[in-house]
Amino acid sequence: MAASPGKRPTSPTRSSARSDVSGEHAERKRRQLYGRRKGPALSAHQAMLRETLLPKLLLHPEADRDPKSYFDAVDEVWLEVGYGAGEHLLWQAKSNPRVGLIGAEPYISGTAKLLSKLEHETLANIRLYEDDARDIIDALPDASIGRFFLLFPDPWPKTRHHKRRFLQMEILDHLARILKPGAELRFASDDPGYLAYALERLMAHPSFIWTATGPSETRYEAKELHGPPCFLRFVRADTLPT
Repeated sequence: MAASPGKRPTSPTRSSARSDVSGEHAERKRRQLYGRRKGPALSAHQAMLRETLLPKLLLHPEADRDPKSYFDAVDEVWLEVGYGAGEHLLWQAKSNPRVGLIGAEPYISGTAKLLSKLEHETLANIRLYEDDARDIIDALPDASIGRFFLLFPDPWPKTRHHKRRFLQMEILDHLARILKPGAELRFASDDPGYLAYALERLMAHPSFIWTATGPSETRYEAKELHGPPCFLRFVRADTLPT
């Protein structure tokens, strides 16, 4: 799972554009991607799918590119960070064929499991990214995403590791920028500490409004690791704070 960046973003001036570009590059080199990338050794079949199927689904983020153009024919695009083995991403893609689903997941074994599910499916509305989800968020144009999912992220329960949690105030700033007005942000956790942490930050952010509605049911959404799963739905406010 991605780590949180450091300082909050500032608005660049034209005179500082060149230095900002080099600064952004340096920041990308400094920030660290926390969490597992490799798990058990892949089977020969899984390795084959990585060589043959994955390249057809890989997303190559381009700055300010309309995310709908990464797909053949979709009406809008949703983003899921940390899709695990892909149960939820796959379910959403099947249930919403006119929606493009972008999934970010650095855990190679998780993507291998998803590829095994996609091997016999004909789904043109999934794109995958195996690196830092913030690369996608940075590249997306303003108000271009119709829904965002962060489901059961690594809770990093130790206090000194809270900075590794993906959901931070700065990330919420960036999500507010890329989400369309009225777009949903869906968060789920079975860790009470992370749930309270997320709720506190989402409630404090002026660009998000809490809705008290429950989730759609999937096996992934019903899982329970640390406790009963809890779901939060927020919508992006119609106007951003100035």
